[in-house]
Amino acid sequence: MLTIERVTKVFGANTAVDSVSIGVDRPMMIGIIGRSGAGKSTLLRMVNRLTDATDGAILFEGRDVTALRGAEMRRWQSDCAMIFQQFNLVPRMDVVSNVLHGTLNRRSTLATVFNLFPSEDIHRAIEILERLGIAEQAPKRAEALSGGQQQRVAIARALMQDPRIILADEPIASLDPMNAQIVMDALCRIHEEDGRMVICNLHTLDTARRYCDRVIGMRDGRVVFDGTPGQLTTGAARDIYGAGADFSEAATSTEIGALDRGGAGTSGIREAGASV
Repeated sequence: MLTIERVTKVFGANTAVDSVSIGVDRPMMIGIIGRSGAGKSTLLRMVNRLTDATDGAILFEGRDVTALRGAEMRRWQSDCAMIFQQFNLVPRMDVVSNVLHGTLNRRSTLATVFNLFPSEDIHRAIEILERLGIAEQAPKRAEALSGGQQQRVAIARALMQDPRIILADEPIASLDPMNAQIVMDALCRIHEEDGRMVICNLHTLDTARRYCDRVIGMRDGRVVFDGTPGQLTTGAARDIYGAGADFSEAATSTEIGALDRGGAGTSGIREAGASV
């Protein structure tokens, strides 16, 4: 379905992604792990065409998406929805309108300017919010919701696009462990129930092992691991994160149990996870 062929992205003197090749032959739940600066976000942005590749090609079902321009590129971005760490909602707009913004790529300019939505789209938005357990939040401003609720609104907006692929760039990095699990459970259900491909950038090993069918590890812009969760050993994790013998998986954990045992605050876990 998805083929990434020797894709490279160069920013000035810095090579953010270095000749990465990945093939995906069916809808899967894929986790991409690695420390900050490994090239994970840049890779997803190239797939979505938010950033152009310097070299290489990205193909979906045989079509070279790196060559798309104008309306064809916008249609691809509808098929390939993006979810961001910081939600990218309109804070002062109500939740259901934020979700309906997932239809902007297929609406006319006039309808967009006057914020006009067909009744069937409004009903569908409410149904998606119901599926994600936040339908009661529909009339509230997005800024009034918790971080976990806002991320589910962002997922609902992505589903309004009816995409073939969902790309999630660190979707739980700014959430507490409880909300992180709720968001990952939602993405996993979307993959399993809808048969959609979901690719998530993640910092934490336990999340990748628990939710993903396949794990890809990146270091310094290159793929250094590509295997099943069972193959993601502590030794493999050391290679991915460039850590020494004192590497501790507990430092990257988002499990509530691990948080309780460690007695640390949530921000302490995130900071430790980012430093390994």
